[in-house]
Amino acid sequence: MFSKKPVPAYTASPAAGSGRLANARVAVLTAVQNPWIGSGGAGLLFLLTLTALVAITGDPKAGAPTVRISLAKAAASGAAVPGWRESLSPEASEAPLTTGVYALSEGPIPLVDSGPIGGSAFITLPGGGASEASPGQPLQVAPFAGLTEPGPGGAPLPVIGPDGRTPAEAYARPFTPNGKPRVALVVGGLGLNAVLTRRAIETLPPEITLSFAPYAEGLQGWIDLARANGHEVLLEAPMEPADYPQNDPGPMTLLAAGRPEETVRKLEWLLSRATGYYGLTNYLGSRFLATPTAMSAFSGALKARGLAFIDDGAAAGKGAGPVRASANRVIDDDLSAEAINQQLAALEAAARGKGQALGSGFAYPVTVDQAAIWARGLGERGFQLAPASALARR
Repeated sequence: MFSKKPVPAYTASPAAGSGRLANARVAVLTAVQNPWIGSGGAGLLFLLTLTALVAITGDPKAGAPTVRISLAKAAASGAAVPGWRESLSPEASEAPLTTGVYALSEGPIPLVDSGPIGGSAFITLPGGGASEASPGQPLQVAPFAGLTEPGPGGAPLPVIGPDGRTPAEAYARPFTPNGKPRVALVVGGLGLNAVLTRRAIETLPPEITLSFAPYAEGLQGWIDLARANGHEVLLEAPMEPADYPQNDPGPMTLLAAGRPEETVRKLEWLLSRATGYYGLTNYLGSRFLATPTAMSAFSGALKARGLAFIDDGAAAGKGAGPVRASANRVIDDDLSAEAINQQLAALEAAARGKGQALGSGFAYPVTVDQAAIWARGLGERGFQLAPASALARR
């Protein structure tokens, strides 16, 4: 028994039509059987469908308000300083700093958590117009005319101006007392860790004084950024500790037994690392600070250049000549939030009794965090937050 041979699905039958219509149908069905033409047709159909969907739905966020976060202010303050952008780059594990545009929603702005963002925040709405929120009144870009001279290798050194104006006066943060007890805080060790340095600059109130290590890469960029955020700046002078050389502060350490001219030579190298600081602070230095001849050479050199000296308390009553202030206490010898809060409370008590008090700390994350929290409620507790320069005197 023979079975009927099946007819291919796309073969035209006489009933399908005749003439031109039948011939066209045969041609189309034959072409569809070609795998290359079939695949191309399917792809074209997919693209047409996708285009139609986009045209129908559109961009759901089109026309929504945006937040533009810009580092223009930092760029303006450091554009003339080579390497300032590199110094602001975060650690390798973080994304680079850029200008970003983010959509607004009903809740918090969904920014990526990569640390505080510097510069100014511009909020642009569909109706036009913008509002600006600044982290602190910026200080004028340094150096000021007439306050520098060429130093080692051509780098600028601070000098007293022709009109008698000193760098200590020019680069200090302006301060107007309101009659309340004054409390100041210096946070140091900045410039060596990009993440922690940026965090301190951008989260601490501008009244808090910041001090920078002279060995920091891109030091001038960091100082410019700090001043752009309203902070006055100190430069750290590495000084010989009691257990030197086991504990070595680094190259160009000021030595207690050094000749006066050697102390001045090293000091000039340190001072020529950047500009815009109003004075120096000590890094270590228990032996150097306790040596009268060493302190005499150091203090004389600072006075001649119109700089202040703010120490961490180790040099209280030492070093006559330059504008001076000594910290009443170091707030973070014990690295716990509770211990730091206790030290800050003790600082307030000292200010209440004497009218002013100065604290010193290092840029540990816990120190920066607790200092920022403490400073926010200082005015409500009856105190005025002041820059360290406001507590200094000759």
